[in-house]
Amino acid sequence: MNLLPDRNGFSYLSGLIAVAGEAALPDPRGALYLPDFAVLVVSDLHLEKGSAAARRGRLLPPYDTAATLDLLAAVVDTHRPRVVVSLGDGFHDGGAARRLPTPYRERLAALMAGREWIWIAGNHDPDAPAGLPGTVAEEIAVGRLRLRHEPQAGVQPGEIAGHLHPGATVVRRGRAVRRRCFATDGARLVMPAFGAFTGSLDLRDRAYDGLFRREGLVAHMLGKDRVYAVAAGRLRAG
Repeated sequence: MNLLPDRNGFSYLSGLIAVAGEAALPDPRGALYLPDFAVLVVSDLHLEKGSAAARRGRLLPPYDTAATLDLLAAVVDTHRPRVVVSLGDGFHDGGAARRLPTPYRERLAALMAGREWIWIAGNHDPDAPAGLPGTVAEEIAVGRLRLRHEPQAGVQPGEIAGHLHPGATVVRRGRAVRRRCFATDGARLVMPAFGAFTGSLDLRDRAYDGLFRREGLVAHMLGKDRVYAVAAGRLRAG
């Protein structure tokens, strides 16, 4: 892991990290690129979360899908992957793909064209998204890595999972700063949520108990254009 210091004493990534011995590049927009396999991983897009809320009487701005697709298009353009893996909860519910407005459906289909696209089944979207191409799987293997939606209990070397939406808080210039993060101890990694309307669960929450070696746990926090590596011992309650 290559680290450089910023002027506030925090270290930011300048290159790859290793997960179970495989090279991985955390992107500050919340995607993970596996350069040896040309695989791009994103998790918890929760497309059409806004329309799902509207159906329940909660009036949220209906721009989450557009914003998420804008970000997804940007990371795909940067990394030009051969394979994209949506690591579960690509859609907010089982009917979300059918609610997808035609311009958004066409844009997503254009992103999928010419590359393999794998939809990992999530707890929000266990079935194939209606009317869209791609392969649906419970989990897949990429080298020594195992990609699935929910982290499994116990020791799981090579696991890359989503579902928990990790976030972390540090004190910077006397102010608490909270960001989404990649959480890893070098053996396994939990992805940040990629969707525009998704929140985060503090890395100090008990939901993470048993997933990581605490002495080796690092929060790779998303900055504007950098990913900052912060040891778990430096984190504050969120």
